[in-house]
Amino acid sequence: MNPYSFFMKLKYFIALFVLLPFVSFSQDSQGTLTKVGDAVPVFNFEIEKGKTVSISDYKGKLVLINLFATWCPPCNEELPEVQKRIWEKYKGNPKFAFFVFGREEGWDKLIPFKAKKGFTFPILPDADRGIFKLFATQSIPRNIIVDETGKIIYQSIGYTPEEFDGLVKFIDKHLKTSTK
Repeated sequence: MNPYSFFMKLKYFIALFVLLPFVSFSQDSQGTLTKVGDAVPVFNFEIEKGKTVSISDYKGKLVLINLFATWCPPCNEELPEVQKRIWEKYKGNPKFAFFVFGREEGWDKLIPFKAKKGFTFPILPDADRGIFKLFATQSIPRNIIVDETGKIIYQSIGYTPEEFDGLVKFIDKHLKTSTK
């Protein structure tokens, strides 16, 4: 190998090593602003038209927060699974709360969407991204689980059946151990 080609390969190898941390950081973060172990950001939201609550009102419960949009194909794949595999199982559990927030969507879109799809869990407005921007800058669907103390203990981005299975198992395990 001639010296020129050796140095060219070395130059590319060094460039790859220098840029690699930035590439993996951008893929891992996908616009995420919170991390597991953080306290959940405090925010208020309409639990029903005209009635506002705070996320801190749900301390003492395992809280699943889902961030979605009605037009999002992966969100529309995930939510029927949520209805069947999480909501139907835990809706009556006093140690569990679940909130779905429609990014950039108000009651005018969410009420008909919920009725058309036959969902019975709370689908709530986040018309100005006020809630979404506490957790992320981009990418939906997102699931965030907050423990009884108000700490984020799980986060996921996107929807795959495998990831969703992990989410269900995580909730099952946590609620099973918290009831002992």
